[in-house]
Parts: sequence; C-alpha cells; structure tokens
Amino acid sequence: MTDSLHSRMHVVSDETRNLVNLVLEYSRRRTLAEDTPLDHPTSEAELRRLAGPTVTEEGLGSARALAIFEHIFAPACISTDHPKYLSFIPSAPTKAAVAFDLVVSASALYGGSWLEGAGVVHAENEVLRWLAGEFGLPETAGGVFVQGGTIGNLSALVAARNAQKEKFGDARPGRWVIVCSAEAHSSIASAAEVMDVDVAPVPTGDDGILRPEGVKEALAEHGDAVIAVVATSGTTNFGTIDDIAGIAALKEEFDFWLHIDGAYGLAAMLSPQARHKFAGVERADSLIVDPHKWLFAPFDACALIYRDPNLGRRAHTQKAEYLDTLTDAQDWSPSDFAIQLTRRPRGLPLWYSLASYGAETYREAIGHSIDLARQIATEIRRRENLRLVREPELSVVVFERDGWERSDYDAWSDRLLEDQRAFVVPSSHAGRPNARFAIVNPLTTFEDLVDILDTME
Repeated sequence: MTDSLHSRMHVVSDETRNLVNLVLEYSRRRTLAEDTPLDHPTSEAELRRLAGPTVTEEGLGSARALAIFEHIFAPACISTDHPKYLSFIPSAPTKAAVAFDLVVSASALYGGSWLEGAGVVHAENEVLRWLAGEFGLPETAGGVFVQGGTIGNLSALVAARNAQKEKFGDARPGRWVIVCSAEAHSSIASAAEVMDVDVAPVPTGDDGILRPEGVKEALAEHGDAVIAVVATSGTTNFGTIDDIAGIAALKEEFDFWLHIDGAYGLAAMLSPQARHKFAGVERADSLIVDPHKWLFAPFDACALIYRDPNLGRRAHTQKAEYLDTLTDAQDWSPSDFAIQLTRRPRGLPLWYSLASYGAETYREAIGHSIDLARQIATEIRRRENLRLVREPELSVVVFERDGWERSDYDAWSDRLLEDQRAFVVPSSHAGRPNARFAIVNPLTTFEDLVDILDTME
C-alpha cells in the first residue's frame, strides 16, 4: 500500500468519523429536546431559494449538508410527535424506540429471512406473539411487520383470495368480492383495485357501525365469491368499532375469511378501559395494527398477523432459483408472509421499547388518550357554540362550531399552525365540515386541548 493511498484512506476515515459524530449529535439534540418544534411546510420556491442545489458533482460536505437539513428542510416538515399534532392519526414514538431506530440502521440488518437475520426475526416474532395473545389469537398465530396498514391490508386480502382459490380450484365462483363497511378505510378499496376484485360496501347507520345484518345480506348475495369480510376496529375518522362479535358469529352459518383492519384502534385492546369493546377479534383469520400510530413506534411499521400463518406463506412465498436456499428450508422467513421481499426489521424499535418500558407502561399510555378524549368531549358539550358530531369511542373526538362554514375551519386551522399553537386540520362528515382531535400522544394534556377550543370562540 503506497503512502499516498494510505493518506487518502486516512482522510476518508477522519471524514467518516466527523460525519457520524455530526449525525449522532443532531440525533441526540432532537431526541432529547424537551420542546419538540411543531414547524410548518414551506413552498418549493422558498426551499430552493434557501437551500440552493444540494446534489452536486463535488458534494457539499457532511457539515454543510446536515446544516441544510437541520435549519431548512426539517423545519419545513410538521413534527408528527408534537403533543399538539392532532390531525390524521399522529405518531408518538417513545425515546427508546427512536433511539433504537438508529441502531437498526447502523447495524446493517436484513429482516427478510431467518438465515440472514435469525436474531432480529426472533425478537420481532416475540412482539408478534405477544400482540396475537393480547388479541386472543392462538399461540400458533404469526405474521410479519410491513410498511403500513395499506400494505398489511393488501397482503392479508391476497392471502384470503389465495385460500379461496385453493378451496375452489378451477371451479372459480365468478368475480371475487370483498365485503366491508361503507365507512371502511380507503386502503380496502385501493387493495381491491390492485387485486382487480370488487368491493361490496355495506351501508351503516348514523353511528357508522358495520353490523351483522348487512354483512349477512352481502354474504347471501355474493356467496362463494366473497374473498373476505373486513371489519374495522377503530375507523380513522371517528374511531368507530364495528360489531365484530356479531360479524364473527356469522362464521357459524357462512364460511368466510374475517379480516380486522385495526391499524389505528386495535391497540386500544391493551387498555383494560377499552378491551371489552373488541369482542370477536379472537375469531379473526387475519388482522393488522400499526405500531407507528398508537403503539409508540417510529414510522413505518404495521403488524400483520394470521391465525394460520401457513395460509400467508402459501400466498406470498416468492420462487426463484437464487432463493432456493431460503424456500427449501422450513425456517421462519418474514418475507414469506407479505408482498414484500426485501425488508428492514422494522419491528425492532417496538421490541426495544416494549422490552425497556414493559407492557404496563403501554397500557397506561393508551388509557391516558382514552381518558383525555372523554374529558375534552365533556368540555365540548359544556360550550354553547360547540357540538359533538358523535360521542368518542376511543381517542378521536369530532365536533362542530355553530355557524362555521368550511372556509372558517380552514382559516382557523391555518392560524393555529401559523402561530405554532397546534396542527388541527378540518375534516368533514355527511357533507358537513368539522374539527377533529386525534389523540395518541401521552404528552398531550387537557389544557392543550382547552387552549385550542378557546381559539374557536
């Protein structure tokens, strides 16, 4: 090795050490910050003006690139872990989960096969078994962590269709159908579009609950063409829980795959305050829950669990000569259970957080959000100019301000964000605009929410 080559390698090594130290120091500041910035979006033109070109032949250097991210790009993003981020379904990862996400990336771990990642697959599977037990599924249940609820729902429904294909073989009973609520998450319709199957939306009452009477009619109408019935445990807009027990009871009369879309709400089963609301989940053939929502993990993670994992494996195992080493073995390879092949072990931050804090801490944190939703609902009922659209079921509170049109809600929401007071985007129901609190962050307080209500006076 020549001196000049050694010199260049030494310079690169020093540069790498500086780069890593810079990144770790920023991560330390952001993770340990007591006051998380809310921040707000910025126009593309303004970002171009402030940052200038960042991908160049020569490179900016690690310090300059990080400075642009920290002072220009990051402040142009709304922090989903802020206690007053109350729109959509927020994310509130624990400090342990955030810190360990760095470890996952730094460790160069592949989570697609047992051969390459036995240790991390074991850890992920321990979390999946714990969740399955909480949901009442048998000890043999299992699955995989995928990117999010859309991928989880799609993968489960593909497995359901494959099971139906195996059952009927060439005697396919017409065009396949998915039965779900008219208020089911948009990902169900998206999955049906990707799969080129039909959706049979079942109307609900004013409360938005899917009930067995409507499902029974759909099952009788579509018969063996039904791939699956999808019930929702905690809709995104209201936190509504379908009559899962009643729908599951139809299994005694009809043979169908029951899938539970619990991306947001199923986590509430961990709390003794809400567990009774989810009777029937234990009869599911598949289900999903997103740890990056109400289980305090960073983006992006969805737990997909099958009652019989072999049905998922038969639907999703990819075949190729270069994969023979994996597919010929009987090992548990996570890539066999969803539409992905390459995957990072995205369940590890949740595992580390659970292992660090314990399940009881999770139960208390989820219970806090449920209690807070009830408290602020009481406060809304007390105010003459506000009205609840529905009583909160879990931790989503939807309400209206008398006399306001959509433009009023938009202006109010814009002011809240501009003043860095809160992020609360307007929503709507049955053609009427409204406001909505989605509460999952244990740091959100009653006083925070009252302060927001006060701005509507």
